Amino acid sequence: MADKLRVAIAAGGTAGHINPALALAEELRDRGHEVTFYGRPSKLEGTLVPAAGFELVPVEVTGFDRSRPWTALTSLYRVWSAKRALGKLFRAQGAPDVACGFGAYVEVPLLGWCKDAHVPYLLHEQNSVPGLANKMMAAHAERVCISVPAAREVFARADKPELVVLTGNPVRRSVIAGSREAGREALGIPADATLLLVFGGSLGARTLNEGMAALKERLLAVDGLYVVQSTGKGGYDAAAEALALTEDQARRWRLLPYIDNMGDVLASADLVLSRAGASSIAEIAALGVPSVLVPYPFATADHQTTNARYLTDAGAAVLFTDEEVSGEAFAEKLLALVTDAQERGAMRERARGLAQDRAAVKLADELEAVARA
Repeated sequence: MADKLRVAIAAGGTAGHINPALALAEELRDRGHEVTFYGRPSKLEGTLVPAAGFELVPVEVTGFDRSRPWTALTSLYRVWSAKRALGKLFRAQGAPDVACGFGAYVEVPLLGWCKDAHVPYLLHEQNSVPGLANKMMAAHAERVCISVPAAREVFARADKPELVVLTGNPVRRSVIAGSREAGREALGIPADATLLLVFGGSLGARTLNEGMAALKERLLAVDGLYVVQSTGKGGYDAAAEALALTEDQARRWRLLPYIDNMGDVLASADLVLSRAGASSIAEIAALGVPSVLVPYPFATADHQTTNARYLTDAGAAVLFTDEEVSGEAFAEKLLALVTDAQERGAMRERARGLAQDRAAVKLADELEAVARA
C-alpha cells in the first residue's frame, strides 16, 4: 500500500458528530492523506464539511422512529440504495483504503459496503453511552475508539482485546489553538481579572441561566471577577430580563446569545460552568480549564452525568445535579472556586494530564495502523 491513504469518513446530523470527524480529517490531511466525507448535504455536514475544505459525497438515508416500527422498512431500503450507489461510485473512481464512522446513521451504508468489500474500518464513539449506529456496526470494525472509559464495556470483546482503544474525543484545531490573550482582548477583559465562563451548549441551559441570575449580586461582590455568560439564542431575552444588569454591572458581566470564537474564549477562562455534552467535555479538557459541570438531566440514559465523570474522576471538575443549582452548596462551591486560584491551578493540571488535546493524533495513529495492517 502506498504511503498516501484514501480515507472515507461518515459523519453527520449534529456538530457533536461532525466536529470530531473534522478534527481527525485535519490531522490526516496534514499527514498527506486524501480525505472524503460521506453525508447528507441537507444536514449540518452540508455546511461544515465544505467550509473546512473537504469534499462531501451525498448519502441519502434516514433513521427510523422506534415508536413507529414500520418506518424501519423505508430506512432499510434507503440504506440498501445508498450502499449500492456507493459501490457503483467506488468501482468508477476507486475505493477507499480505510474508513471511519462517527456514530450517525449515515455511516451505515458506507461501513456496510466496507464490510462486504473487505475494506477495514474504525468507529469513533463520542459519548459515554454509545448510539445505535455504532453498536450496529461494531461487529466488523477493526477498532472502536472511545472518548471516555465508561464506553469500553459496551464494545469490549474477549476474543479481540485490541478492539477498543481510548483515544479521547478529537477537538478541532481552531479550539485547541485558542489564545487567552486574544480571548480577553476580544471581550475587553483585563489580563489580571478572574474570568468565569458560563455556557450550556449551542442551545443554552435555562437552569444555568436562572442560577446565575440568583447569584448575580454575590458574584459581582467578588473583587476582580468578570463573567461571560452564553445563554443560547432562545434564552437570551429571558436571561437579560432576569439579570437586569446596570450599565456598570454589564462592564463585568458579558451576556451573549452564542459564542463564535469558543477556542479563544475558553482559553481565556479561569473557571467554566457548563453542561456536560461530549463536545463540551472534550473542549474543556483539551484546554485544561477547571470546571463545574451540571449534566442535562433528560439526556438519554443520563449520559451527560457519565460524560462528566471523566473529568470529576480525574479531579479536574466538580459535579452538581440540575436540582442542586438552586441550593446553597452549589453557590458556596462556585464562589469558593472563583476565589481560590490554587485549587483552580491544581484542577487545571489534572485536566491537562488527560492529554485530550492529542485525541485527533491518537485517532489518526489508529486509523493508519488499521489501514496498513
